[in-house]
Amino acid sequence: MWRERTNKDDKTARALFTEEHKELVAEAGTWMKDTSTSCMVVATLIVTVLFAAAFTVPGGNNDDNGKPVFLGTSLFAIFLIANMIGLFSSSTSVLMFLSFLTSRYAEEDFLYSLPKKLIIGLATLFISITALIVSFTLTLFIILQSKQSFIIIPIGLMAYLPIYSFTVLQFPLLIEMVHSTYGNAIFNLQEASNLLT
Repeated sequence: MWRERTNKDDKTARALFTEEHKELVAEAGTWMKDTSTSCMVVATLIVTVLFAAAFTVPGGNNDDNGKPVFLGTSLFAIFLIANMIGLFSSSTSVLMFLSFLTSRYAEEDFLYSLPKKLIIGLATLFISITALIVSFTLTLFIILQSKQSFIIIPIGLMAYLPIYSFTVLQFPLLIEMVHSTYGNAIFNLQEASNLLT
């Protein structure tokens, strides 16, 4: 009933909202495209590195049978798991950010569809960065093991600097997107969806 009421210029609330927010929709679309392009480049680099690391395993392969030298160790198993988690999550991140380039950026897409894609893309990118650093650190532990242990600890600690940086710089955006999309926003998502239709 209230949705169909018009003002003195014979415009509904939806028509007035669309007219007043054209520039905001265009700016938001540009921001999302730029953000997704930047994140997609990072995710693609991570996919490339982790894919190569899966075949050039730490310690190399045994010349007799081609199997990895450290195949039976628990550190190598954890390395493989971290590598695969990173590879699959960064691939998912690339696909999520790639979907931004094919989105139509309609007004109603900014309510649920685009934020959901951004949330999934950023979360999987964070997981892939973490897995990349874990794989790197485990490679150091596997190769050096008991030798030169004084080098392993500082390098391992420094390796977690990118995770910390990403968390400080991008995690607030992720939290805000989750809160505004799924949390208690100004109004209920169902009501907002009804208003836009």
